[in-house]
Amino acid sequence: MSRVAKIIAIVGSSEKGWSEAAQVALDEAHKTVHGITGLEVTDMTAKVDSQTGKISSYRVTVKIAFGVEHSD
Repeated sequence: MSRVAKIIAIVGSSEKGWSEAAQVALDEAHKTVHGITGLEVTDMTAKVDSQTGKISSYRVTVKIAFGVEHSD
């Protein structure tokens, strides 16, 4: 039996770190996407506060994979 997966890209952000930003993206996708089987972090960026020179927020772009449902 062959299986088919669909992949969507989504961006999450967090003030705490890249790991939490990825979890934020996954949590948001999980609200409307069923059967998520994995994710791939494809990009990691950060916003820097120009006054302090410190990272103010972390962003990740993730590809989220989920199975395609068939109606036989």
